[in-house]
Amino acid sequence: QVQLVESGGDSVQAGGSLTLSCVASWNVYRNKCLGWFRQVPGKEREGVAITYTGPGGKSYYADSVKGRFTISQESAKNTVYLRMASLKPEDTAMYYCAQAYPRGYDYCDLSGSDVGVWGQGTQVTVTS
Repeated sequence: QVQLVESGGDSVQAGGSLTLSCVASWNVYRNKCLGWFRQVPGKEREGVAITYTGPGGKSYYADSVKGRFTISQESAKNTVYLRMASLKPEDTAMYYCAQAYPRGYDYCDLSGSDVGVWGQGTQVTVTS
């Protein structure tokens, strides 16, 4: 069964750090795009960071998180991480792990239009 399981969401003070984890079943992980999206009630889901899990492993970030968030992967564990630093109250959201299909060889898009599988979400709350 295709599956994504997120963990690591928590409540943290502004300026703090948090790391989210997403474990994927093997058929979801290999040579795919795995990334993080977030959503606040009443707003559209926003792409945060995404990475290609095949050779090369290119990563892409939303402008709002560049320099603060880092996406990484641990292939042996079929796991993708999102390291979030310098957190701001506006980073508060439900964070979803997602598998998407790459465009071309290894380009991963953050629009969400290529997503095939969504995780159940993990809540991140940043207090001021």
